[in-house]
Amino acid sequence: MIIDTHAHYDDKAFEEDRKQILDSIVCGGVGRIVNIGSSLEACKRTIQLMEKYDFVYGALGIHPTDSGELTECDIEWIKTQCTLEKCVAVGEIGLDYYWDEPDREIQKKWFVRQLELAKEVKLPVVIHSRDAAQDTVDIMKAEHAQDIGGVVHCYSYSRELAKAFLDMGFYFGIGGVVTFNNGRKLKEVVEYLPLDRIVLETDSPYLAPVPFRGKRNDSRKLTHVIDQIAEIKCITIEEVTEITTQNAHKLYPKLK
Repeated sequence: MIIDTHAHYDDKAFEEDRKQILDSIVCGGVGRIVNIGSSLEACKRTIQLMEKYDFVYGALGIHPTDSGELTECDIEWIKTQCTLEKCVAVGEIGLDYYWDEPDREIQKKWFVRQLELAKEVKLPVVIHSRDAAQDTVDIMKAEHAQDIGGVVHCYSYSRELAKAFLDMGFYFGIGGVVTFNNGRKLKEVVEYLPLDRIVLETDSPYLAPVPFRGKRNDSRKLTHVIDQIAEIKCITIEEVTEITTQNAHKLYPKLK
């Protein structure tokens, strides 16, 4: 069974054929999907998907680029929803310095607050970090993220920096980028990482693997990611599938 640990099936890209796609994904060997919240509205849509589909679980949190209008009342609402049986994590949360807004100090404030939230509800976190490596690591260390646990989604930094996240006991979400011709840096990271620290993700509808690059992504395409990891690690696709599935269950104990 393949587990997609990070997808956005609430996205408008699936508006016309969401049920058809999700039904076909299950038939294609993907047993579980974790739909990830990124805004309050996305969290609400994620809850709806969790309620409608047995195989869809959810993570609830606010993406850094959506944190500009966040309030403590919103955090309390998320905290309440985190008690749902199929809510497996707080996320995606973190820092994104690619964009100028919201202000970096605002992003940091709500990153810290949501790490605190994860401690309160005793759930792991899904970390988003773009062009913000040092601040991400510094905040995670200051907030003792090693006691929270979680995954660094769509890892895009160096092999050297990967050690800092490994030392905190985090998993690494690996998706379509590892198949890209210009994905050499990620290939080196995958070669370096212990297989027991890797989980599969799509970030659907984004980041479709080769040969579908530039098209809408979905969980069925994870087979191409598995093939690439197996090639890099010089192991079988069966080993990659089995161990990453075990890892996903360890990362998210509430998965059934």
